[in-house]
Amino acid sequence: MSIPNKYFDLSNGTFSVKGVPLLSEVPTNVSFSPLSSICQSSDAPLPLLQRLLSLSHKGGFLGFSKDEPSDRLMNSLGSFTGRDFLSIFRFKTWWSTMWVGNSGSDLQMETQWVQFDVPEISSYVIIIPIIEGGFRSALHPGSDGHVMICAESGSTQVKASNFDAIAYVHVSDNPYNLMKEAYSAVRVHLNTFRLLEEKTVPNIVNKFGWCTWDAFYLTVEPAGIWHGVNDFVEGGVSPRFLIIDDGWQSINLDGENPNEDTKNLVLGGTQMTARLHRLDECEKFRKYKGGSMLGPDAPSFDPKKPKMLISKAIELEHAEKDRDKAIQSGVTDLSGFEAKILKFKQELNEMFGGEESSNVSSQEGCGSFSCKAETYGMKAFTRDLRAKFKGLDDIYVWHALCGAWGGVRPGSTHLSAKVIPCKVSPGLDGTMTDLAVVKIVEGGIGLVHPDQSEDFYDSMHSYLAKVGITGVKVDVIHTLEYVSEEYGGRVELAKAYYKGLTSSISKNFKGNGLISSMQQCNDFFFLGTNQISIGRVGDDFWFQDPNGDPMGVYWLQGVHMIHCAYNSMWMGQIIQPDWDMFQSDHLCAKFHAGSRAICGGPVYVSDSVGGHDFDLIKKLVYPDGTIPKCQHFALPTRDCLFKNPLFDQKTILKIWNFNKYGGVIGAFNCQGAGWDPKEQRIKGYSHCYKPMSTTVQVSDIEWDQKIEAAQMGNAEEYIVYLSEAQELLFVTHESDAIQATIQPSSFEIFSFVPVEKLGHSIKFAPIGLTNMFNSGGTIQELEYINCDSGAENNKSVKIKVKGDGNFLAYSNASPKECYLNGAEVAFEWLAIASANGGTLTLNLPWVEEAGGISDVVFVF
Repeated sequence: MSIPNKYFDLSNGTFSVKGVPLLSEVPTNVSFSPLSSICQSSDAPLPLLQRLLSLSHKGGFLGFSKDEPSDRLMNSLGSFTGRDFLSIFRFKTWWSTMWVGNSGSDLQMETQWVQFDVPEISSYVIIIPIIEGGFRSALHPGSDGHVMICAESGSTQVKASNFDAIAYVHVSDNPYNLMKEAYSAVRVHLNTFRLLEEKTVPNIVNKFGWCTWDAFYLTVEPAGIWHGVNDFVEGGVSPRFLIIDDGWQSINLDGENPNEDTKNLVLGGTQMTARLHRLDECEKFRKYKGGSMLGPDAPSFDPKKPKMLISKAIELEHAEKDRDKAIQSGVTDLSGFEAKILKFKQELNEMFGGEESSNVSSQEGCGSFSCKAETYGMKAFTRDLRAKFKGLDDIYVWHALCGAWGGVRPGSTHLSAKVIPCKVSPGLDGTMTDLAVVKIVEGGIGLVHPDQSEDFYDSMHSYLAKVGITGVKVDVIHTLEYVSEEYGGRVELAKAYYKGLTSSISKNFKGNGLISSMQQCNDFFFLGTNQISIGRVGDDFWFQDPNGDPMGVYWLQGVHMIHCAYNSMWMGQIIQPDWDMFQSDHLCAKFHAGSRAICGGPVYVSDSVGGHDFDLIKKLVYPDGTIPKCQHFALPTRDCLFKNPLFDQKTILKIWNFNKYGGVIGAFNCQGAGWDPKEQRIKGYSHCYKPMSTTVQVSDIEWDQKIEAAQMGNAEEYIVYLSEAQELLFVTHESDAIQATIQPSSFEIFSFVPVEKLGHSIKFAPIGLTNMFNSGGTIQELEYINCDSGAENNKSVKIKVKGDGNFLAYSNASPKECYLNGAEVAFEWLAIASANGGTLTLNLPWVEEAGGISDVVFVF
């Protein structure tokens, strides 16, 4: 089938773009249709529709037809070899990452999109598998360079044989515009989600926060949270948001008393077959008595206890793994293993203080879901937190999309729930073995009937909103695809659940109080993001390799950054990228901090109580808990797009972003690990963990990606500040690239600031506060006053700077005067050869009444 298009042509078994063959050996059952012929109506805003109309000649849809209908169809789209590609694929059910290659056979299972480099026409082409009818699609590798597309419904009752628009194809001469334009087209075509530009993000995006996960895991409880928040405040950084992660819910296992919480859970994994048995907080939070933490006799907290519990639980987990390995290897006498497991369980129980009764008397606390909870429970706790910690704007809690990891326990609530056995798609067989998947398949999902999804989420969220919770972190999102057989398939089941979730967010959490997580499969983005505006772009922060690789404490950190940077290319079109938490006292904490400083999203840590590096945190966070955030979301530079910065032994990950008055490049040495297609896991490549060299230049920043930044990209001259080397360089667009060597698990941040000419002789560029990683983000306002009288003494610079510490600017001459908040002050100017001028420094105070903002004026 051949339909002419200005840029694309499918004829004689070849799919071409602007006359250049992209795919050959295209089967005769594959079709191409121009965007305008398929995309008919949409509720998209008029400016978006008009923008797309002007681009419609650059895109179109691929389809295919089969003789026999099926619930899972695989078809070749053609083959390619010798052409570089960048792709994103699911390496676990929940998580995606990048992959590069140059043949269709190099693709990985469950590829979410593939972008081709087409240097013959100085262009880039993307193929995005999408949704059609009840089917969701992904790309897979084929033999002899073939690209396979797999369309699946997730239900044997939902079959099809023909698709007109199962994948979208787009071309652009700019790889970043390509992503914008392509996902705009898919948004208008599907009309089931909205772009980031159409939504507002929650306030947490500009703030510093604390997540309880790594601090406590499942042992989280009120006293620990209280002391944790207090730690930060006393350390000089006030968290503006708190995420109470997994461990606060009322869950139990199928064989247990249906009215009591499971006791003594510690590690993630032990709770994955448990289900919600009520929709409010668990006993340890219900027992909290209002005011108890505010008085002189506040309960004490031993910060060593969570660490001791976690350590013992890890011993127990290892003992259970040893037993399972013995069973697999044919060992019949397991008595020694079982004795060891029993011993660890008893020791863990004793550390918890023995088995406590879950019957809370009316004197001890409020045990009823209908209780007003004015004196006890979560409402009393959040009220006390806010009374003590005035800056704590938001308190979020965690929950799984289906309630708990194992869903909702049938018969335990007013909802109709049923345990559904899990069926994993064949496409996921090519992904990494995952404890969460193993456990969920083992226990099945207690699925609330999709007809009750609105009631389900509103029942949970309206209660949470009443007790002072302002948002939720929703996790374990892709379990729905395991249990869709009876419910019209994965697309229809997802639509029902996301409709209920969307309605509840709008009603209970200001329309945007939700962080999505474990959600990196395309059907979430195409179906679930009508309201959701922020989500995780990386796998979990792992403080060490859970499989025991001793180098994993190092190389896993670089893997995390690669996930985040490359996923942001597509996810950032739809949601605000969230680079996840980290621990400030980790061996690679500074490495993580450098990336979070310029990622353009929120900054939050999961420190244990008492386990902080406040000096490091203060390089990211202002005393009031806000952050010097970049204006865009960080993305890989062009010269990284078709490279492998994890184990090619030559590529440094470089990410670009903007501040209000400059651009920034972060160079991170992430080499040392990555995906192994044969072993189907991410593993260490220790021979790659070594120093690497890279080059940085002003053109690495994609200035045209933000209207406000475009003018800065046309400056004649720039000052570059290197945050780690503490060095100033003077560059132009014609300058040789800056050479840098980066050690493993290390980085450098290059701040590019346009140089302004004042009169005939003065050149000036403000760097910002050099005690912050993102120095340029501290500059709030900048005004150059260049009087027309021609007199050189009428030139001045007015700057508003947020934060305290060492302010640095470039100036080729010393100012005559300097004023700080209206008063003349001393400053230091020092000539330096490398910058064709000198450094201008000034120490700024934190002025609480002014919100930490200083007015600085230099007069020349």
